[in-house]
Amino acid sequence: MRRTSFFRWFRVLPILAMLAVCALTLFAQSAPASLLRNLLYPVEHAERIEAASARHGVDPYLVCAVIKCESNWNSDASSTAGALGLMQVMPETAEEVAGLGLVDRASFDPQRLTDPDTNIEYGVAYLGYLQRALSSQDEVIAAYNAGVGSVGDWLSGGGDLSSSIRYAETAAYLARVKDAQARYEELYPRGISSSS
Repeated sequence: MRRTSFFRWFRVLPILAMLAVCALTLFAQSAPASLLRNLLYPVEHAERIEAASARHGVDPYLVCAVIKCESNWNSDASSTAGALGLMQVMPETAEEVAGLGLVDRASFDPQRLTDPDTNIEYGVAYLGYLQRALSSQDEVIAAYNAGVGSVGDWLSGGGDLSSSIRYAETAAYLARVKDAQARYEELYPRGISSSS
């Protein structure tokens, strides 16, 4: 008798998990925008993001999506690879961006990547650089995660980028950033600094 009841519960668990996912999806679709903004898609440092985005020609919604996916708005975040801050900027990348004259190192010290203002400036400047070097936003997002060289290698084989990405992490990152950007556009239709 006990064996039978174990197998019954074993069958019920996937159904319960599926119902939980459906309930969360329904909540996300029917919850008020203000609740979703605060809980799932917050924006911090909106003025800094807008200023850096204007300076470097980058969509502020893209910046918010990258921050959401890179650090979930944790300015003290660090990765095992050494990336730091909100936009998970590598110190070497910050030095290269400053060396190219894209960021004034006297105003934004590349050694202070956990400072939100500094991190946003370098991350947005790098996104702007990638936009000028590559031909699509998907390429920019993939290069932000995997590097320009990897994207170049993937594109050299022909075909579209999404079918050429060789890193599962980058393919998932591309999808997550695009989804987050669409959500930010939907939840902040008047711009990221608007509260309604």
